[in-house]
This record gives sequence, structure tokens and C-alpha cells, in this order.
Amino acid sequence: MRQRSPRCVVSFHTTAGAMAAERLCRREGLEGRLISVPRSVTSDCGIAWSAPPELREVLERRLREAGIEAAGFHDLLL
Repeated sequence: MRQRSPRCVVSFHTTAGAMAAERLCRREGLEGRLISVPRSVTSDCGIAWSAPPELREVLERRLREAGIEAAGFHDLLL
């Protein structure tokens, strides 16, 4: 069984927002990946960005600066 670890999960209102976040993070070398939205998170879009929790502040700032609207930032064990 895989060990669960803390993650910062960013949910989005649209798939386009999730894809834009992925492009931004890849371009800037920010660790993470797209995942299906966990059941514990309510979201309009079924895709979320999962990143190490220590990147939360950086993600919040960079997404805001890039004009990418996140539905929410969630600290979860995945």
C-alpha cells in the first residue's frame, strides 16, 4: 500500500484554468501534477493541481499574478 503524504491540492472552476496552471508550473519548474479532484473537495472542474504543501504560498502568488483563478487551495493527505 502506498504511503499517504501531505499535498496542497488546487481546485479550479474550469478545465482551462487547470491546464493554464499546469503550463505555468511546468514553465517555472514548480513541482506537481494534475490529478482527479479528490472526493473530499467540491469543484466545478474535475481536475486539480497537486503539489508539495511547502509550495502553497508560491502557487497562490504565481497563479494570482498570472490571472489564473483557483476555486480553492486544500491541504490534504493523498
